[in-house]
Amino acid sequence: MRDPRYNLNAISLWCVAIVMAGSFAMLPVHAQTGTDVASTLHNLTSTGPGVVKTTSTDNVCRFCHTPHQTRPTAPLWNRNDPGTQYQTYDSTTLKAVVGQPTGSSRLCLSCHDGTIALAQTYNAMNSPGTIYISSTDRGHLGTDLTDDHPISFTYDSALTLQTGQLHDPANLPAQLPLDHQQKLQCTTCHDAHDNTFGHFLRMDNTGSAMCLSCHNVPDWTQSVHANSTASLSASVRDSWDNLTVNTVKDAACESCHRPHNAGGRQRLRRHAAEENNCLNCHDGTVAQTNLVASMNMISSHDSRLYTGVHDPTENPTSMAAHVECTDCHNPHRVQSTADAPAPAVRSAMLGVSGKTASGIMVNPATYEYQVCYKCHSQNNFAQPVVNRFLGTDNIADEFNPTNQSFHPVQTQGRSTDVPSLKQAYNTSSIIRCTDCHGTDQPSAAAGPHGSSSKPMLKANYSTNTIVVESPAAYALCYQCHDRNSILNDESFKEHDEHIRGEDSSCSACHDSHGVTNYTHLINFDRNQVFPSPKAGTGPTFVDRGTRRGSCTLLCHGKDHRNKKY
Repeated sequence: MRDPRYNLNAISLWCVAIVMAGSFAMLPVHAQTGTDVASTLHNLTSTGPGVVKTTSTDNVCRFCHTPHQTRPTAPLWNRNDPGTQYQTYDSTTLKAVVGQPTGSSRLCLSCHDGTIALAQTYNAMNSPGTIYISSTDRGHLGTDLTDDHPISFTYDSALTLQTGQLHDPANLPAQLPLDHQQKLQCTTCHDAHDNTFGHFLRMDNTGSAMCLSCHNVPDWTQSVHANSTASLSASVRDSWDNLTVNTVKDAACESCHRPHNAGGRQRLRRHAAEENNCLNCHDGTVAQTNLVASMNMISSHDSRLYTGVHDPTENPTSMAAHVECTDCHNPHRVQSTADAPAPAVRSAMLGVSGKTASGIMVNPATYEYQVCYKCHSQNNFAQPVVNRFLGTDNIADEFNPTNQSFHPVQTQGRSTDVPSLKQAYNTSSIIRCTDCHGTDQPSAAAGPHGSSSKPMLKANYSTNTIVVESPAAYALCYQCHDRNSILNDESFKEHDEHIRGEDSSCSACHDSHGVTNYTHLINFDRNQVFPSPKAGTGPTFVDRGTRRGSCTLLCHGKDHRNKKY
């Protein structure tokens, strides 16, 4: 004779099954969204709408719950816990302490890690099953959670203060509950019984409304990516198959990030190669500009050459040489508004870290040159194009305001007499690095992405030993300096003789960045100018007052000893 307790439990289970089956029979089981679990993918019976399901024909709830003989875990749980140890999310910018999954998250993982069959329930009355969530199924998370949003960590005010980029949990919307231990769990974002918003989300995530309920992203609402109405393209590297929205604005955070099965595990980027999260749109398929075309040019900041090198916490004074999109752009804060006057950082570079001329880190950078100095000062990643007598690899030193002369990048120049300046400029003007360095293609994206003129110049600047003067030969110089003024010797009476008479390049005498010891950017090219054999010294320049000077050197075959002009 059977144990009467067994019969009682069996009767109870059948009663539950009959009642539930009766109510489910009235619902269209082909639907995948709705407020009733029977119409969702969590209906694992044979009548369920999903691909992953069992041969069972009744009792939708029993795959997770049982009214009797339950595991001692709420709510009436009917799943086994095999004691799986998971690899948990981690990153260099993570502040929360993430341990092994606990609470409701562990219950969810009892199916979604793929280690237990769907029908292999805790209650012995249910027969063990043979159907698992496999690695090819959308709901499969596996035991490696390093590519999934962190769970089972304490989300409290202390964490908010520590990160500076989370909203206080007291202000979370009611739809996003933490558990009784103040921990964020799977159930904070997902409701297993309700698929109204798709993916069992607890609220509509259009415009990343759910993400931004927790994540406090400075200046996000003013950013380009928060407001772009550009259409997502399914034809590029990523089909955005987890999204139902159609524009960058509506995809918001998920244009670049995936909460589960992320390609770039740290910070949950869609793609493992950091630049592909940008070039996925900025290759001309979504954004108007094609940065891939710019990076293919002869001189470029080609971020495709570096993978896994950049890190948001890196120290520019000791980091390995590299360039990534996020070295110069903060995708959460980049704007398309009018730029503030130089030397202020451009709107496309807002929120990026930088380094002062003295090597002190600043975050965010205030001035554009501080962003450039992360690579082009102290650590000397860029090599000089011209071999000069007073050479330095440290560009911050070349622009130092204490120098005898410099192009006005950090502050206005020292000279009060520059007659060749075009009408748009004067001796109080300040320019940016990107006024000279950037694309030379009118249709390409602005900025130092790529150019056909080395070293990534916005126009040609010939530095050869012999150069036939023309508007094209010194197009870069002539953007600011009037060609007629130069050739008419308005600032130096031998300009025309040197440039056209001797075919000497501007770079033979002038260093375009700055010089410690000489005025007028005088810093001779070792390949064109040499010490004076007769004087046994040089090459040297002496400033003798307004538009006057003298040289001791050998150039274009002539030996000058204190040659006055």
